[in-house]
Amino acid sequence: MLASGLLLAALLSCLTIMVLMSVWRQRKLSGKMPPGPPALPFIGNYLQLNTEQMYSSLMKVSPGRGMGLVFSDGERAKQLRHFTISTLRDFGVGKRGMEERIQEEAGFLLEALRGTRGAFIDPTFFLSRTVSNVISSIVFGDRFDYEDREFLSLLRMMQGSFQFTATSTGQLYEMFSSVMKHLPGPQQQAFKELQGLEAFIAKKVEQNQRTLDPNSPRDFIDSFLIRMQEEQKHPHTEFHLKNLVLTTLGLFFAGTLTVSMTLRHGFLLLMKHPDVEAKVHEEIDQVVGKNRQPKFEDRAKMPYTEAVIHEIQRFRDMIPMGVARRVTKDTKFRNFLLPKGTEVFPMLGSVLRDPKFFSNPGDFNPQHFLDEEGQFKKSDAFVPFSIGKRYCLGEGLARMELFFLLTTIMQNFRFKSSQSPKDIDVSPKHVGFATIPRNYTMSFLPR
Repeated sequence: MLASGLLLAALLSCLTIMVLMSVWRQRKLSGKMPPGPPALPFIGNYLQLNTEQMYSSLMKVSPGRGMGLVFSDGERAKQLRHFTISTLRDFGVGKRGMEERIQEEAGFLLEALRGTRGAFIDPTFFLSRTVSNVISSIVFGDRFDYEDREFLSLLRMMQGSFQFTATSTGQLYEMFSSVMKHLPGPQQQAFKELQGLEAFIAKKVEQNQRTLDPNSPRDFIDSFLIRMQEEQKHPHTEFHLKNLVLTTLGLFFAGTLTVSMTLRHGFLLLMKHPDVEAKVHEEIDQVVGKNRQPKFEDRAKMPYTEAVIHEIQRFRDMIPMGVARRVTKDTKFRNFLLPKGTEVFPMLGSVLRDPKFFSNPGDFNPQHFLDEEGQFKKSDAFVPFSIGKRYCLGEGLARMELFFLLTTIMQNFRFKSSQSPKDIDVSPKHVGFATIPRNYTMSFLPR
């Protein structure tokens, strides 16, 4: 009895101290921090957020540190980013060879779609297999067969863990992972899926280590291993096994999901707006015709198609809150103080839906990217790949994939939904840290 009383008293004392420290800190920084509601100890402003609409909630109350490339900070991020950009270029990203690689993979996709014989299918894994094989050829040096069971399992794990981040439980886990990783719930399945993906990458690294030729790197993993050998005498090097596994996982993960999910959103929007689909078909027929594959140089002659691709990305922004960044030093921003260590979310969706730049931001309308003469016009507010020094380093590859895959598919097929256009729901399944498209079926009918 005495022990339980002492324990309760200790807990109350700790809670009181936390509250007092929080109040003291908020008063100390009062007038310096950006405006926003007062925060509670430990949970911050979580109770004021609608976790089913996290982006909207954060806009209303507005204002991992970790290994690997995506969530790292400071010198680690700088070194890994520079190395990754350089290595991707070495393996053809942004060059003619990558164009041919995407065209080749698009051919496999066309074959798979023709095999459906116009039946209604869920396009999810058709698209993710194709897009994943493009990045796989860079990071692993080879592509997967579309029916490879391990490959399909990897895609399901990526799909499941990414979708989890957009749920309310996923956002709780993101904020309180140190506690929730020990509790039962759906986060355990997502955690298991991420562990499975990490184990796959680690296995690939081990295979490359056994057959590595320092004079002839075959893929991204080889290049990283060679850099590890060169820096093995540096005690504080960022080129070590953990960073290799997580950087490779980040490339594989992002390189698979972002483009494939953008296309899934796009197909649904085109079925909702058949007039837009018809105009894209018309432009493809005029510029490319039906007897050759699209080329990247065709983009300049296809302003309407280019506008449609941009509008798909703008209208259904994939990462509306951007990727969290951490302030590395006390920073003044518009006369407010952002203390060192503050986690900051660049709210990309607020720019992509800004009426100052897009006349009717809530509508899907390719005219947002066309001038009065029907020519493509750029917009400074088009930031789906983020902005600044930490913009998405896969932007060039993603743009190339979106153009080739959309035009190649639409050159050969027209889309059909099981619903009439007015009944098609284009709203996403989840909007959290990511925008997840809803599941649907469609038919690819030969043209």
